[in-house]
Amino acid sequence: MARSLNRIVMRKSSRKWIRELDPQGLDVAEISGKWGQQFGFASYQRFSFPRHDICKGPFTDAAGAVLQFDLVIADQVWEHLDRPFTATQNVLQMLRPGGWFFIATPFYVPFHGAPVDCSRWSARGLKNLLIEAGFPRGDIRARQWGNASAARRNIEAQQAGAWPPVYDPAKDDLENDPEVPIMSWALARR
Repeated sequence: MARSLNRIVMRKSSRKWIRELDPQGLDVAEISGKWGQQFGFASYQRFSFPRHDICKGPFTDAAGAVLQFDLVIADQVWEHLDRPFTATQNVLQMLRPGGWFFIATPFYVPFHGAPVDCSRWSARGLKNLLIEAGFPRGDIRARQWGNASAARRNIEAQQAGAWPPVYDPAKDDLENDPEVPIMSWALARR
């Protein structure tokens, strides 16, 4: 499987963060993705749109009780939400005390409606979103990565109908330029 240039640095950092949480002891929910399957969590559940819409409320069991998790993962989802602030508050309700929320989103990538494309965040923007939704300021790590070369590759790949660009280690520069973020990610503790 080809690896997206946009995700190389983010994936390395994110895997390190998740491994630091001792994944084998965590009950985990992933929203509309499957990236978390690789970690060997104690339990792992996927919740996919449209059956599960995080904007409409926290996920519940058959009796209506809010499901509780040690970690909720939202990888490349929040940019597609009509109500990301509400969704973030709903995730907070689903976290056990001391639980974690991992979120990763693009910043400078082409429009990609699946089914819609609504928002972009820098690392600072993600941190602000998490704080405003109720996560403690001191329990948030946020990063971003990108550079002009990766931005050009995104535009070229989109114009060629081959987006996202496939990472080529021989050609692609992974040095970070904080003025040209491509991807942003954060880990916040309840």
